[in-house]
Amino acid sequence: MLDQYQLNEKKDTRSGFGAAIAELGTENEKVIVLTADLAGSLKLNDFIARFPGRFYDCGIAEANMVGIAAGLTIGGMLPFATSFANFLTGRVYDQIRQSVAYSGKNVKLCASHAGLTLGEDGATHQILEDIGMMRMLPNMTVVVPCDYNQTRAATKAIAKMDGPVYLRFGRPKVPNFTNPGQTFVIGKAEFLSKGEDVTLVACGHMVYKSIEAARQLAGEGIAVELINMATIKPLDEKAVIDSVSKTGCVVTAEEHQINGGLGDAVAGVIARAHPAPMEMVAVHDHFGESGKPDELMRKYHIDTVDIVQAVRKVLARK
Repeated sequence: MLDQYQLNEKKDTRSGFGAAIAELGTENEKVIVLTADLAGSLKLNDFIARFPGRFYDCGIAEANMVGIAAGLTIGGMLPFATSFANFLTGRVYDQIRQSVAYSGKNVKLCASHAGLTLGEDGATHQILEDIGMMRMLPNMTVVVPCDYNQTRAATKAIAKMDGPVYLRFGRPKVPNFTNPGQTFVIGKAEFLSKGEDVTLVACGHMVYKSIEAARQLAGEGIAVELINMATIKPLDEKAVIDSVSKTGCVVTAEEHQINGGLGDAVAGVIARAHPAPMEMVAVHDHFGESGKPDELMRKYHIDTVDIVQAVRKVLARK
């Protein structure tokens, strides 16, 4: 089953967002895009060229941008507020909590340059806490797509739902392997392979790493049930419970701190519903540093080899 997910090309997920937002501008005249001096980095140039009257550069004033976005919803507009993940969450958490989540405003917070794969910009920009921060907010939906195609589909999907959303994507070019014509369903997990031995749940850039790990493990006779969990909140609890009930153990993989992210979300589900051995592949309570994305993933133990080792470890605990 994993053979269908081939590395045909690499594309950055932020370009998937840029393509979708330009399409949404054509489809819905209420779509407004705001950014904090990062139009190029968020791939907004196509939208700006087509709809200059529906684009606002708020400058390096993210708190103000989020407040404007919340206000626009009162007039019936559909605002997409964009920036780097670090600036769109850590810098303006109070505004997101009060003006967006608590108020239940239909603001789409769309964040690029998340995680270690931001690379050379270093620890001050490589936020690894944002999934946890956002998923703890009542009313907030959290989506972390895995490639260009899924980011494009997820952007289109969040435009159709009412309520606050945090959409997280990245800077580098990564394998683009999912169906280009897919329909993204918020809150629904995707099974990339079926297996009896271990459940592997991944999100974002770690999904293709997990495919690589599952292929290697298949060569060792280990059948991995691989789940692409692109929606962190609301989590597809049934998918997790059904899979772990069958395999008896689970590994999670994410480009995030070990605390508060996908791993903790899955752990909470199985602790309540079906306790089982579990391992987490994530950054272990460290800030990042400047470096090339592949080097950082190796150093901070969120690479293919680390997923393979985590699976072997959890299987030994069954």
